[in-house]
Amino acid sequence: MSHRESDTSDPLAAGRADDGPLDLMLLRTFLAVYRAGSFTAAGAMLGLSQPTVTSQIRALEAQLDRQLFERLPRGVVATSVADELSAQVAGPLDELAAVAGRGRPGGATSEPVHLGGPAEVLSTRILPALAPLVEQGVRLRVTTGLADDLLDGLRAGRFDLVLSAIRPRGRSVIAVPLMDEEFVLVAAPVWADRIGPVDSGDTGPLDDAPLVAYAEDLPILRRYWRHVFRTRLTRSPAVVVPDLRGVLAAVVAGAGVTVLPRYLCDRELGTGELVTLLDREDPPINTGFLAQRPGAPERHHVALVRDRLLRAARSW
Repeated sequence: MSHRESDTSDPLAAGRADDGPLDLMLLRTFLAVYRAGSFTAAGAMLGLSQPTVTSQIRALEAQLDRQLFERLPRGVVATSVADELSAQVAGPLDELAAVAGRGRPGGATSEPVHLGGPAEVLSTRILPALAPLVEQGVRLRVTTGLADDLLDGLRAGRFDLVLSAIRPRGRSVIAVPLMDEEFVLVAAPVWADRIGPVDSGDTGPLDDAPLVAYAEDLPILRRYWRHVFRTRLTRSPAVVVPDLRGVLAAVVAGAGVTVLPRYLCDRELGTGELVTLLDREDPPINTGFLAQRPGAPERHHVALVRDRLLRAARSW
């Protein structure tokens, strides 16, 4: 039986190579690796070198006689033993860290809140909303990426909160709707003049306009075409930029036509740098979710971040 398949219910007691107590420093390092998802990131959090973190995790695994992490080319993945160990030690260690921090000059230093999400919404909405919390002592560590990858990281304990463009499935993640994105078909005025009027019943005027996309398979554009024009988009993009802010910049500069969330291009629509090519009473809408692991230890600063985002989103 592999370590991942072990049915041990108490990793602190089962399979021990000796009967001595576990070193709190090793447990602290373990928890940092578990939450960060890599030895290098954990070392940066703790002020330790990567070899030191590796050595401490190996020592803890030897004491427990259990594998805690599977090593990958980039980072590590927690085993089921590590999941159980984290559930047992996270709360007590966090409480000890808070107590120890009270005696430091300037007060306690809290553990950072690890937040993941799409780069565009993090940069334009999430971080501006959270900025006031920094003065209250909240520390943030922000990771950008695709929804599936970030949700996997949330399940593995690498993140406290994730902004997801898709609704998480299963019981391992709980999520609440945070914001709706309205998608609009836009171009710079020079292309709008060339294209002329666009009707939802005919894509012909758009056939010669270059398409600027987030990805090669045109996910946002294809959804718009399907919802508005009731047809399948089969063209290839002229420009692909894996960041909607880059897509926005290219279209403002005259590269072609695209579909963007309205919040991202609202300023450019207001200044006239972009124009909408088609106004719809029922534009495509995508809901963003704020996701969290059920049963994760409740930390004050995580709750502050979550509540701040939920309040701020009411006006988005």
